Amino acid sequence: MKQRAIRLLSVFLALLLVVVLSAAWAEGSAKTTTILFTHDLHSHFLPQLDSQGGESGGYARLKTAIDQEKAKNPRALLVDGGDFSIGSLIQTLYTTQAPELRTMGAMGYDAVTVGNHEFDHEGTGFAQMLQAASASGDKLPSLLMANYQPAPDNPDRLDIQRAMASCGVRQYMLLERGNVTYGIFGLMGTDSDDCAPTSGFVLEDPAEAAQRCVDTMKEQGAQFIIALSHSGTSDKRSASEDEQLAKKVSGIDLIVSGHTHSTLDQPIVVGSTYIVSAGPYCQNLGSITLKWTEDGEKTLVDYHLTPIDETLPKDQEIDQLIDRWKSQVSGSYLGAYGLSYDQVLVESNFDLPLPKAGVQIGNGLGELVADAFYWAARQELGDEEPIIAITADGVLRAPLYQGDITTSMAFDVLSMGVGQDGTSGFPLVSCYLTGAELKAVAEVDASVTPLMPAAQLYMSGMDYSFNVHRMPFNRVTNCRLVSDYNSYELEDDKLYRVVSGMYSAQMLGTVEEKSMGLLSLTPKDAQGQPITDFTQHILYDRRGNELKEWYALASYLGTFESSGLPLQYAQPDGRKAVSHSWNPIALVRSPNWITLTAVLLLTMVVLLAAFIIRQVLRAKRRRRYGKSKPRFFKR
Repeated sequence: MKQRAIRLLSVFLALLLVVVLSAAWAEGSAKTTTILFTHDLHSHFLPQLDSQGGESGGYARLKTAIDQEKAKNPRALLVDGGDFSIGSLIQTLYTTQAPELRTMGAMGYDAVTVGNHEFDHEGTGFAQMLQAASASGDKLPSLLMANYQPAPDNPDRLDIQRAMASCGVRQYMLLERGNVTYGIFGLMGTDSDDCAPTSGFVLEDPAEAAQRCVDTMKEQGAQFIIALSHSGTSDKRSASEDEQLAKKVSGIDLIVSGHTHSTLDQPIVVGSTYIVSAGPYCQNLGSITLKWTEDGEKTLVDYHLTPIDETLPKDQEIDQLIDRWKSQVSGSYLGAYGLSYDQVLVESNFDLPLPKAGVQIGNGLGELVADAFYWAARQELGDEEPIIAITADGVLRAPLYQGDITTSMAFDVLSMGVGQDGTSGFPLVSCYLTGAELKAVAEVDASVTPLMPAAQLYMSGMDYSFNVHRMPFNRVTNCRLVSDYNSYELEDDKLYRVVSGMYSAQMLGTVEEKSMGLLSLTPKDAQGQPITDFTQHILYDRRGNELKEWYALASYLGTFESSGLPLQYAQPDGRKAVSHSWNPIALVRSPNWITLTAVLLLTMVVLLAAFIIRQVLRAKRRRRYGKSKPRFFKR
């Protein structure tokens, strides 16, 4: 009996040893990976003020956060998901000095991909940036582009390809780090490509390119696959490109997702693929740590976003590099405007926040920008002809907070685009619209904004009102021209001068097409001829410079230097009156054919419903009393 017990105990101990050794072997075969990531940095070299009075972003502080993370995980990779350019005055050195790529190299980035804003200077400007980066001799991150190439009919195709080759641009890379072979590739998304209409590049289907890269890298020994995707995520699954990518492509372990400026407090998990985003403008440094086995099983060990704020000290080397970029901007770009980088233009006693997406109401910042365009155009045009100035939500890129407002802050508000002169910033352009077309512009604001928040408009020189509950494309109830504190009725057939930024003006030219002909709007010249090339209608200042959007704002702010920014901009001033009334008369007053058609259809539906109800009641009565009419007797 005793010997049997000893045998059973021996078997049990042997089995226990096998289990322990198996677990230890499994633990030993698992690998741990840490990826540090950013995206949509948008040239935010310097900290920005935030609404709480603190600071956010800045590459010198970002470098400190990177160093702190690498001290904990020395084998961590550092990558970026695109749109590393366009968003501050330092972007004005993009084509000549490539400060974005060179600074990212100094911060230790291993790999980055491109976004749509890398092509704001078109394909040729992108090539010039690559040449400048390569010629600098500085350490650069690997630039990965798997599905974006110069179009075959692009006349500059060979020059662009040479620049890409000189800078080592490739579709994917294999990187050995800590006994792990990483496969990393870069993708441009479909919407991102749509946002770069002048790139001169063609897009290969992202899922097809991704699967090709994954298969090729795995054949070459890649163990962990990372996609740097400038595609983005969305609350609407069908529009969440990177979630769709993860569903369609097998073998991607991690997607660093840019473009939609998403901030994900926790990764999105699709199958065995993790999707991460850290937010735009250098607000955070993202970090994800995964434990994984060769058979693809992954466990999330850690995920966190480190805020880049005033609590972090600045890395001195990066801070000095940024000071050199600032000095070059003041000499090469701002000198032509008689301004300096940190020059104070005016003091504000209140915040001017960005518009809230999809909220149809006035906005102090939008109205300030529209008034700046109006003022600048009046200064340069010099005549007394009525002017309507227009700007759009989509071109307003940064708020203005209480305190000193500087040149660089004014630029940040309107940092998008490139002029015909090849320098940063959209110029103002002038065109003409009829009174009827100006009413259609107001209708764009009233009817298109709920579907496309970036289309929300702010105007100077015209007041208008609309009811959000009226029929789409018949929501505007009143439009009046405002000049010298007087208002006038718009004449449908009369031409009125309109001033706007190049991008907004071009978008006005697409309204008829995008509204499927429901709104008719064609920008014209002074003789009433349709404009086909807005570059012929750019406004210039007295120095001969293109009258840039940002410079119009900076100059207008400078006119208030002694008195401070007027309180009228602290809140919407009523020039755009938005009604939410359900009053039936208000809903159908002054109907156009759309409302008349809707009322007719509604009437027909009501009549049809009444007819059906009547027939049903008749049928019930027949079933109850038979075919003959019921008889009623008096007592």
